[in-house]
Amino acid sequence: MTDTPEITESTTVKRPKRFLRAFLKVGLPIAFFAIAGGFVYATLTREPPTPPRFEVEPPALLVQVLEMQREPVQFSVVSQGVATPRTRTTIVSEVTGHIVEVSSNLESGGFFTEDEVLARIDPRNYETALKRAQADLAKSRTKIQTEQALAAQALENWNTLQDLSAENDEASDLTLRKPQLAEALAELDLNRAALEKAEEDLDRTIIRAPFDGMIVEKHSDLGQFVNTGAQIATTVSIDLAEIRLPVSLKDFQYLDLEHFSRDRTVPVTLTADIGREEPAMWQGKIVRSEGIVNDASRVVYVVAQVEKPYESGTSHEHPLLFGTFVNAQIQGREAGAVYVVPRHALYNGNTIWVVDDADEIYPRELTIIRSDRNSAYISEGLVEGDLVCITPIDQPLPGMRVKYSE
Repeated sequence: MTDTPEITESTTVKRPKRFLRAFLKVGLPIAFFAIAGGFVYATLTREPPTPPRFEVEPPALLVQVLEMQREPVQFSVVSQGVATPRTRTTIVSEVTGHIVEVSSNLESGGFFTEDEVLARIDPRNYETALKRAQADLAKSRTKIQTEQALAAQALENWNTLQDLSAENDEASDLTLRKPQLAEALAELDLNRAALEKAEEDLDRTIIRAPFDGMIVEKHSDLGQFVNTGAQIATTVSIDLAEIRLPVSLKDFQYLDLEHFSRDRTVPVTLTADIGREEPAMWQGKIVRSEGIVNDASRVVYVVAQVEKPYESGTSHEHPLLFGTFVNAQIQGREAGAVYVVPRHALYNGNTIWVVDDADEIYPRELTIIRSDRNSAYISEGLVEGDLVCITPIDQPLPGMRVKYSE
């Protein structure tokens, strides 16, 4: 017979204590996390309160405007070129001999005046040739006088013979020595020509400047033996400077071509940076057009001239040295009264934004007769007093409010 364990009072008390300890160890944390999770879930899923809404007017964009007024405009064409001499000449020797004298101006960069003696070639051989030609001419004159006397004597003898003879014949030219006299006259002309050549050759031993100019390069010097045609120096004239200015076909139409056909000139202003605080300026004139379109560049060249480029005068304060690169502004046709707006104010080529009375901007299409680097010239699309927005705006929209200052 099995004995049944005896349930005592101490056993009954221990069981609730064990249950309480298990609950506090496991159940209480689970309950805590469950309650906390529910609270967080309730907080996250709860709809937040709707904040009050206020109508905020977008801020006006600060821009700069320009009030439109028609103004008379005369077009100008901009170009560039290099100043060059109008005349460039190589002086050569016309005789043979040693150079016995050179001028102090016969140096690269030396200036000279017209007919100034630049060099001399040994003249002794040509002085001898001149004396020989003078002697030959004197002989010819003596021979003519002799032939004239002989011809007169022959005529007298012929007349005496005719008086004694019953026949009345005419004397032949040979009898009257006419061929001999003609030969003497021809010889006189030949000796005169020889004398003139001898005088010219002697004069050519003195090498003179052909014009007012400057030495570019010296080729011969003192003591050098030169032949006919030998180069002495390369010179340029300083009376005029010429500048070839390329003009595009688009800009060429704005020049007054009638001036060229009437031999009149077109004013042009030339400027260059020569290392001073302000660019140097020269006043010139367009004297001609080359009249053809260049095959390579598709431009037309016009030629400007500046008088006395190496002298400071009323037209310019600084010398215009040959080889200087200059900017040119050529006076063009008159455009009449048009509107002028900055070119950067245009959108899509021919649209501009105008500010209305409500300080809002709206686009306006224009008729542009010409535009250059800085400005556009408007014939239609604007009226007097329009306020044009000249501040570039990124993605402007019609009706956009602006604040402006003129």
